[in-house]
Parts: sequence; C-alpha cells; structure tokens
Amino acid sequence: MFNTIIALVAFFAIAIIGWGVAELKSKGCQYQQNDDEIAVDEQLAQQLHKNGFHELNIKDVIKNISTKGFKTT
Repeated sequence: MFNTIIALVAFFAIAIIGWGVAELKSKGCQYQQNDDEIAVDEQLAQQLHKNGFHELNIKDVIKNISTKGFKTT
C-alpha cells in the first residue's frame, strides 16, 4: 500500500514537472514565418479561392452532416 502511494505521488510529480517544462518551452521557442513562407501561403489561398473553394460555416456543416442518415432508394 505504501509503495503504491509513493509511486502515485512520484507519477504526479513527474507529470507536473513535464507539463511545466513543456509550457516554458512553448513560451521560449516562438516560430515566426519568414517573407517567403507568407508569400507562398497567400499564393496558395488565392489559388484555392480561384478554383471555387469556400470555407463552410456551421450551418453548411449541419446541413451536410452524415449523422442525419442517408436516403436509400
């Protein structure tokens, strides 16, 4: 019983320490796109919209959702 409690406390301590390290790492290592990456993203977005792509809103998704079932003929 005592060994189980020690193992559980050790597990939670390691989990909290790992979580803290991950949080600090994400705050310290920020990724920023350079100008070339931004230009490529804009070019791809323009190409998608030119080919008829449009983002669906929640009403469109609900209208076409497959959990409503399918019509069988």
